[in-house]
Amino acid sequence: MAVFTAVTDSQLTDWLQQYELGEAVDFRGIASGIENSNFFLTTTRGAYVLTIFENLTATQLPFYLDLMRHLASHAVPVPDPMPRRDGTLFGTLNGKPAAIVTKLEGAPELAPGPLHCIEVGQMLARLHLAGRDFPTHQPNLRSLAWWQENVPAVLSHLSDAQRTLIASELAYQAAFFASDAYRSLPEGPCHCDLFRDNVLFAHPTANETRLGGFFDFYFAGNDKWLFDVAVCVNDWCIDWPSGALDIARVDALLRAYQTVRPFTPAEAHHWNDMLRAGALRFWVSRLYDFYRPREAEMLKPHDPGHFERILRERINVAPPSVHGN
Repeated sequence: MAVFTAVTDSQLTDWLQQYELGEAVDFRGIASGIENSNFFLTTTRGAYVLTIFENLTATQLPFYLDLMRHLASHAVPVPDPMPRRDGTLFGTLNGKPAAIVTKLEGAPELAPGPLHCIEVGQMLARLHLAGRDFPTHQPNLRSLAWWQENVPAVLSHLSDAQRTLIASELAYQAAFFASDAYRSLPEGPCHCDLFRDNVLFAHPTANETRLGGFFDFYFAGNDKWLFDVAVCVNDWCIDWPSGALDIARVDALLRAYQTVRPFTPAEAHHWNDMLRAGALRFWVSRLYDFYRPREAEMLKPHDPGHFERILRERINVAPPSVHGN
């Protein structure tokens, strides 16, 4: 969510003429993230987020916006895209697709405990089930084919040990993805990027915390639900310095998820394979963003070494077994 494309006051005023959202009161860029240009927008009618899409095309974008509308209509707390006067959910701003969505209540919890993990686990399962009747299909664009395409671009920056690790794990995952067991895993629309900074918690009172919602769906796609859970656990339920799983938080999140949607036996059996897949996905993307960055006003690339540590940990230390129904 770095700012790659700036927006002037006059451009914003002209853009808002396409909506029935009132006049701009406050407008400022959002510094975190590395994919799109995002801005907090407050108007005389409410609080929103304006996103200019730096990579997604006008052909791809309807999947994400329609999915968010679908989930919002099923009582999953997500940003709701605002229709323009002509009924469409996005237009063109500075030559790129752009949209306005509602701003959720709350703030990220960067040091989550088991109670936060319980709320996230339950809502992630609800999201998966709510997406079953979503009619549009689009694959996860950052899955195996993307890893295989982009690993060669970063190999020259890696040590011999790192090159051996990434090549070995890429081959392991390619074999896993080609297996009958992988194909049997349940799937549907997934967030695919449910990190702590993409979830908000509200605090209505001093002693109360509740989930405000999930946001930043622009890596979403149809994938195995287990992959979505693994990506989430690899960020929410770890010891940060080592990447080791925090068993209390893992147990809280998985138990909560399975009160809504129990794992199948195949999912339980391949849990660690998918934890490894989630770690590889983000090691590859962070390597790519770190060594082949794009220019942006507020770009803050993430340390790729973090997911290298997580991947090594998942390979060397098997997680506690989980059970499927």
